[in-house]
This record gives sequence, C-alpha cells and structure tokens, in this order.
Amino acid sequence: MLKSFKYLKPYFWQCLLIVLGVALQVYTALELPALSSDIMNKGVAESNTSFIFQTGLLMLGVTALGSLGSIVSSYFSAKVSSRVAMDMRKDVFAKVMSLSFTDVEKFSTASLITRTTADIWTVQRTLIMSLTMMVRVPFMAIGAIIQAFRTAPNMTWIIAVSVAILFIQAAILISLAIPKFKVYQKILDKINSITRENLTGIKVIRALNKQKYEENKFERSNEKLKTTDIYISKVMAFQQPVVNLVFNLSAVLIIFIGVSNLHTDMSYLGRMIAFSQYSAQVLMSFLFLTFLFVMIPRGNVSSKRISEVLETKSQITFKDQMTETSSEVPSVEFKHVTFSYGKKSEAIIEDISFVAKSGQTTAFIGSTGSGKSTLINLVPRFFDATEGEVLINNLNIKEYTENALMDKIGYVPQRGYLFTGTVRSNILYGVENLKKSELDASMRHAAKIAQAEEFVTKLKDQYDAPISQGGTNVSGGQRQRLAIARALAKQPEILIFDDAFSALDMKTDKKLREDLKSEIQDTVVLIVAQRISTIKEAEQIIVLDQGKMVGKGTHLELLRKCKVYQEIAKSQFSEEEFAEEMRQAKEGI
Repeated sequence: MLKSFKYLKPYFWQCLLIVLGVALQVYTALELPALSSDIMNKGVAESNTSFIFQTGLLMLGVTALGSLGSIVSSYFSAKVSSRVAMDMRKDVFAKVMSLSFTDVEKFSTASLITRTTADIWTVQRTLIMSLTMMVRVPFMAIGAIIQAFRTAPNMTWIIAVSVAILFIQAAILISLAIPKFKVYQKILDKINSITRENLTGIKVIRALNKQKYEENKFERSNEKLKTTDIYISKVMAFQQPVVNLVFNLSAVLIIFIGVSNLHTDMSYLGRMIAFSQYSAQVLMSFLFLTFLFVMIPRGNVSSKRISEVLETKSQITFKDQMTETSSEVPSVEFKHVTFSYGKKSEAIIEDISFVAKSGQTTAFIGSTGSGKSTLINLVPRFFDATEGEVLINNLNIKEYTENALMDKIGYVPQRGYLFTGTVRSNILYGVENLKKSELDASMRHAAKIAQAEEFVTKLKDQYDAPISQGGTNVSGGQRQRLAIARALAKQPEILIFDDAFSALDMKTDKKLREDLKSEIQDTVVLIVAQRISTIKEAEQIIVLDQGKMVGKGTHLELLRKCKVYQEIAKSQFSEEEFAEEMRQAKEGI
C-alpha cells in the first residue's frame, strides 16, 4: 500500500489542506465537551442564563469551524483520491500497452481488466479513508484521552478496558478476514475471465448448445465467490454488536460512577457529561482505526496486484535512439532464426533463413501449427527470436526504436479488429505521416485497393458511417477489407498479411491481389496463407512443416521439388487441376 502513496506527491498542497481540515475538526471536537461541562457547572448550576447564552453561541461557532474543516478535508480527500486513481489507471494502461504478448498472457486479459478497474477502485476507497483517518484517529484519540484524564482521572480505566476489548476484537477479525481478501480477488479474476470468454464465444456456445455447461462452469466460480463473500461478511458482522456492547457498557459505567460521586461534588455532573463525550471520541477513534485495519490490508492486496503490473519488466525492450540503416531499399532478412516460448519449451520455428526483397511478395504456407504466424510475428517484435536475428533494411530489429519500427510496418491479422468510431477513423487509425489535405485521398485509395470502396459507398454516411466496437455491425469480409485498407493507408515499407485473405471470397481475393501489385513496387510484402491460389503468383514461397523450412521457391519450383507443397496442392486442387499444375511445373511453363 505504501507504493500507492507515492502518487500523492504531486498533490502535496491538497494533502496539507486535508491535514489542516482534519486538525480543525479534531480541535473543535475536543473543545465542545469542555464547553458543555462549563454550561452545566457554571450556567445551569448557578442559573446564569447570560453565561449559557454566550457559551451556546461559542459552541455554535466552534461547530461551524468543525463543519468547515470537515467540508475541506472531505472535498480534498475525495478529489486527491480520484486523481490518484486516474493517475494509476493511466500508468497501468500505459504499462499494459508496453508489455509483450507473453507478459500479457502471464497475467491474463481478465486479470488485467480487474487490476485496472476493481483493484484501483479499492485502493481509491482506502486512500479516502487513510487521508482523513490516519490524521484524525491518532490526534483525536490522544487529545480525547488527555482531556478525559484531566476531567475525571478516576474513570480513565473504563476507556482503557474498552479500547483493549476493541483491539482484541480487531486482531481476531483481521486474522480471519485478510487471507480471504486474496482469495476473493483471484475468484473475481476467474469470473471476469469466464464472462469475457462466454461473451466472445457466445455464437459458438449457442451453436453447440453448450449454454447449460457454461452456466454450470460460471455457477461454480460464482458459488465460490458467494461463499468467500459470505465468510468475510460473517466475520465482519461480529464487529458492530461488540462495538455497541462496549459503547453501552462504558456509558453505563460512566453514569454509575458519576452518579455515585454527585453526592459529594455537584460539579461532577458537568465533568461526567464531558468525560462521557471524550470517552465516545476515544472509542470512535479506535473504531475508525479498526476500519483502517480492515481496509488497509484489503487495499494492500489490490495495491500489490497493481504493482505487479507496473513493476513487470517487458520481455521486449526498445532502444531510445537508433543508428541510421545501411540500406535505403526496404528488405526483411531472417538469419538462422529459432523461436520457443520458453527456455525449456520445444522450438516453434527452427533455423529459418531467407531474404524478402522490396517489390516482391514472400509467402508462407504449411499445415496448421507449422509456425507460419509465429514467424511473421517476429517482424513487428510481438515476440523476440530465441536464436538468430531478424533484420529490416540490414539493421537488427532490436536496434530500432518502437516508433521507427512500427512506422515501417503495416499489419493485418487473421481476424481484422475494428475500433469504435467511423469507417474513416478506422482506415486512418495508423496514419501519422501525411498532411491533413492528403488524408482523404489516401483513405479512399486504400479502400479502393482493399475492395472496401464498393460497400462503404453504399452505407448511409459512407466513410463517416459508425463502426461499433470490434466491427460487429459489419460482416466478417467487410471487417477484413477495412483492416486491409487500414494497413495500406499507412503506406508502410513492409506489409504483413497474417492469413488476412481467408475471410474473403475467391473473387474479392483475386481482385484485391491484382490491384495490390501496383502498390508494392517499393514495399516488402509478407503473406501467410492457407490457400495456394492466394500465393500462387508470389515471387518467393516458403513452405513450413513442424517449424522447419522444407521448401523455398516459386509455385512451379516447389511443385517440382517439395513433397509437402505437392501434398498441399493435391488437397486443394481437383485431380485434373493438379495434373495440369504438375505438367506446367515439369515443363517449366
């Protein structure tokens, strides 16, 4: 929790106002019982109405000052805690954006969402309590104890016994409840994960009629959360009855002892009233301290979870500055590249070497799990090679700054993702190097090449038509074409298509590739594909099998010499088409 307090540093003056406001509250609260005692002893006992009136007005003034202090401290504690929470969310979000895919998977998406929302909210609530109570409780308790001792020293043992009981109760409650806070947060992560998974895959769940299965899975986690929550609530439920009992017993003892002393000293009535109020202030202070003892450990759990994210060092780091590349002609080169997800894990791709040149298309094909997507994900540094090196323009990609590397790359994933906004904002999402006057022309040209222009112009607002989160209000093919247009509008040196044409029909696929040819004269194009028809015209096709490169060449060259490629072709072509393809390959047509 202490790590969260560093966020208070920019708000020093506001925190000082909180302290002053609380100090004013404490001072006025300690003055009121003494004034009440004076009214009883000097005003009522002596029938001095003038003194009663004057002291009453003074009490109103003191109360007003206390209220002012309360308003100031409450306002600024809420303001500061909200700003701290905002700063935390900003830092956590920025950190998550900088983490590698491996780091994100280590936490899980659901857990990161919980840490960015619920955990920060818990820390915010703890800070609100801490900012006021950590100042109020010690000053109020110490001040009230001193005043109580001055007022009626023979009754201070009542306060001591009451405080001891409250401390013992707090220690028992905390020892029982704190371990469950961590369990509660983990179960909450699990529920968020299940909810997210079900909402994402709801179509599949319904299609396979697995609603009941998923409901049962959710119910098991929900039941665990309920059980844990009930346990914590049961433990905390013992607090209030014990507190009420202590308060009432202390009040009875004060009255009993006070009344017994009235026979010898009538002024004891005022002191008894004042002592009763001081006693209540001491007990309330320790009650608030108990709340802090419960809140701070809970906030500490959340704070640690937030710190875990903030202190995670990304497995992929970028240079702050970079040297100039030795080549002005775009190229991508793999030199004996091997990749595995861990030191003890089996290699996903092994000893891959090739050069992808500007103005040419380099395609990757192979069976599922052969390492195609993993290979091209090394280019934008979604992962880093375990062995070997990847070069862009003859410079190792680890020597690039993040901006310099990403500016060179246009990436289209297998499932095109669109952001909440418009068609325009999505196509121009990655464009930063064009003038405003050039943006519209670039957007329309990219949409035309990506075969998106046809359906976009039919929309009511055309390029200003709204796009919902994830692009759920357009079809899969339309979503993919807009994702391709987004990559093209960026005008990158390297275009990466990770099986991006699979969502397109054959006609659109063919037309897009034809139009794309005129756009890639100064661009390196990397394509992962399942269909040979998509990559048939590529200048270089690399065949992968179980992470190894088993073939490299043109379509016809691979048909002649690569058995794996022949098997893929045979599975995709009819017998007549395959026979014709093999004939052309043998004749070198």
